[in-house]
Amino acid sequence: MAFSIRDMSLPMQALLFLVLAVVLILVGLYVPSLPPTQKRLEFEAKAAEVKTLEGQVAQLRDYRRRYAEFKSQIEAQRKELDSLRNIVPEDKNADDFIREVQGQATSANVAIRRMTAKQVQVREGYSEMPFEVEVDGPYYAVLDFFTRLGRVTRTVNVGDISFSGLSESRGKKYPVRPGTTVTGTFMATTFFTKGGDSAPAGKAPAAPPAKR
Repeated sequence: MAFSIRDMSLPMQALLFLVLAVVLILVGLYVPSLPPTQKRLEFEAKAAEVKTLEGQVAQLRDYRRRYAEFKSQIEAQRKELDSLRNIVPEDKNADDFIREVQGQATSANVAIRRMTAKQVQVREGYSEMPFEVEVDGPYYAVLDFFTRLGRVTRTVNVGDISFSGLSESRGKKYPVRPGTTVTGTFMATTFFTKGGDSAPAGKAPAAPPAKR
């Protein structure tokens, strides 16, 4: 018995044509030898490549942001290192230190009679360079001088202070300026890093003393 589409009702004919259309579309998309399938595969490959490139671009953007942060951190550390080199220089720079102390004494109206360099003490990581300083001047001027020493860029520790009135300083070889009320000595110690790479035997690691 022959079967004819014309014998089917209109809804059944429409459903049949719809099924055939879907089958043809699926065949065109998924049969490898057909052009639609090749185009679909090319499109999927390009989409995957675009996704990979987008991931790489995002990663490069993150590297760029991190590079800017690292660069800023390095610049800040460089400035901090330069500041530390001024506070505790690499070399002794004894002449510069003596001139700086003398300049602060002059500004405070205090007379430095002598600065005697003492033996350098090597610590772990740094060295101490002490000077015995003899000064005289008005009492408050001497106080101002010590205050000024605390403000200099280089670290200076002051200790072993011994001062007395002018009555105990008679017989000095130098004339005392008018207004002078006290005279005495103290130890001014500054620091540098060169030569402090190794510590004496039995010494524990130590950091440079804080500025006083």
